[in-house]
Amino acid sequence: MFDTEVIIVGAGPVGLTLAIDLGRRGIRCTLVEQKPAPEFLPKMERCNARTMELYRRIGLAPRIRAAGLAANVPMDVFVVLSMVEPPLLHLPYPSVAEAQAQCAASDDGTQPAEAYQLISQYTLEPLLKSVAGDFPSVTLLYGHAFEAFTQDEQGVTATIRAPGGATRSIRAAFLAGCDGGSSAVRRQLNIRLRGEGNLLRLRQALYRCDELFARLPLGHGPGHGRHYHVADDRSSFLIMQDSTRHWTLHAVVDSDEAMRRQFEQVVAAPVAYEMLYCGEWRQNLLLADRYGEGRVFLAGDSAHLVIPTGGLGMNTGVGDAFDLSWKLAGTLRGWGGPNLLRSYEVERRQVGDRNIGASRYASLGRRKWRSQYRPEIRDATPAGQAARENLARVADVEQRKTNEMIGAELGYRYVDSPIIDNIPGGPEHLFREYHPTTWPGARLPHTWRADGSAVQDHIPDSGYALLRLGGTAADTASMQQAFRARGAPLSVIEVAEDAPRALYGHDLLLLRPDLHVVWRGDAPPADPAALAATATGF
Repeated sequence: MFDTEVIIVGAGPVGLTLAIDLGRRGIRCTLVEQKPAPEFLPKMERCNARTMELYRRIGLAPRIRAAGLAANVPMDVFVVLSMVEPPLLHLPYPSVAEAQAQCAASDDGTQPAEAYQLISQYTLEPLLKSVAGDFPSVTLLYGHAFEAFTQDEQGVTATIRAPGGATRSIRAAFLAGCDGGSSAVRRQLNIRLRGEGNLLRLRQALYRCDELFARLPLGHGPGHGRHYHVADDRSSFLIMQDSTRHWTLHAVVDSDEAMRRQFEQVVAAPVAYEMLYCGEWRQNLLLADRYGEGRVFLAGDSAHLVIPTGGLGMNTGVGDAFDLSWKLAGTLRGWGGPNLLRSYEVERRQVGDRNIGASRYASLGRRKWRSQYRPEIRDATPAGQAARENLARVADVEQRKTNEMIGAELGYRYVDSPIIDNIPGGPEHLFREYHPTTWPGARLPHTWRADGSAVQDHIPDSGYALLRLGGTAADTASMQQAFRARGAPLSVIEVAEDAPRALYGHDLLLLRPDLHVVWRGDAPPADPAALAATATGF
């Protein structure tokens, strides 16, 4: 007898997203979080384009945008000496409003359905918590500590400690460890993180400074933006948070008090401010040997740790959550075979590995331009001028690697998955370039229909979808029957317009609930039953 169907350990954005998507699917889940409530701490700062597409599919994109940074605020990146001097380098990037306009104007599949959104974790977490709490099938246990678990062939039993100290057991079919880099779930499974650890040790501080944003366009400062990299020997990096009143500073200094002095040195003007938090963190590029065992799975930072360069940490974890959710639901509702959950590790670990590589690529670029720092960089001398010009020249190439990751965001493709029609070959995996493709395993490119609606918005996430494109006359009744025989939900969607057919390149596309392509063709497969079996994990 189960108390719940899925236990989720950890209520960061990954665990909460998993709880929301399971709740939407009517899956009973219990989320266990040691904190009594979401904390006001600086962590992630941006939902990338793919994450916003996924949140769009569950109706959350408008709420996230309303809570995050105003759409017209510039997203530019600067390399500076201080906040009162002209920048050494200015890299302009579209505001959210400008990026959304680019998406609306594009019909060639190169743009996402949703632009990125700057939103701090301390804003996103409470929003997700409120959404998760609205589902009757979701139980939120804040202030409860996960102690341990046991599992057998039928299910998982977790021991949790309530705020008063009493312990109790919860029985479920599955458990998901979304409990961060020091995951207790991962440690109990004896799964190691491997890779490059402790690459750099920094302090991170959160400040409230109401006047800094307003004064940036005045005088000779760098201007409005979101990232201000300081050309110094301390790796100083100032980040505007989503309120424009809060700022995060990273720097290699030896004390919390030194972080106060560093903030004042970077701002270089008399401003009223308060340091709300200061802590230490270390840069890691680590990947779990496995993404779970038996009925227990890992997602988010418990499975992969990246350097924030490139913004692939939390966003990779949200991708994990959406992938795991529909596969848990299919298994629990009886239409998913043994390969459905087995595919979670196959698919998401390769994405974690690639994104660690993308983070390394971006981080090496940042290290390269920072290595050009010279002590004389501030001097009003030919040597000082040369130092400034050289650092800016190198940063103009290398810093872009951090801020331009559209290939990693949209172009990831599942390879050798047991639930995909794995045909040989496939497009190259690129970090900074995205080329739309419907190769099996790829995300369905975004494009518009004649009525102005997005093709993606016509595809339900409750099951599989068969797109019939360009007015095809292909008889797909056998495919529909094959999925009915499996008890798997399948929607048939007619997209008669010529433009989507030209972009997608085939008359028929079979899609999963997460918009990834299972199979494509111009006529039904020779063995529809075998395709349905593959897609559903049998």
